[in-house]
Amino acid sequence: MSIHTQESVSGFVTSEPQLTVSANGNPRLYFRFGQEHFRREEDGSFTQLESSFHHLVMFGRSAERASERFAKGDNFIAEGYQRPVSYEREGQSVESEEFVAKRIGHDAARTRYEVDRSPRKTASRSSADKEQRRAFAPRASGAVNGAPSLGY
Repeated sequence: MSIHTQESVSGFVTSEPQLTVSANGNPRLYFRFGQEHFRREEDGSFTQLESSFHHLVMFGRSAERASERFAKGDNFIAEGYQRPVSYEREGQSVESEEFVAKRIGHDAARTRYEVDRSPRKTASRSSADKEQRRAFAPRASGAVNGAPSLGY
């Protein structure tokens, strides 16, 4: 069996994470993040270049958990995908892109933290399966031709 791979991004949180709820009740986390860039010189040293800044969103229970754990200045690594977005700012249409995180965690190479290894409450496998079916079930309102709503 082949290894499952996914796009990832690393960076630092540059705005206070904002947890909101979409019209269909789905939690949505948003924050801006920065990425440092470096150029390797011929002598082997590195020169820091200008940082770039981007948008990150996350949905569902993962968004709720991440909003409790992340703050401005934190270093992170996230797994997910990029998508184009368009919005209006000051009357002008803006085309951009955002990273949609499916998973996120603190960057262990840049962050000191302690791991709580105490036993967690565990749900039965059947309730986990039920939750997954519910998460991917088509919604009656807002569905187009029976397609599931993605909660945007």
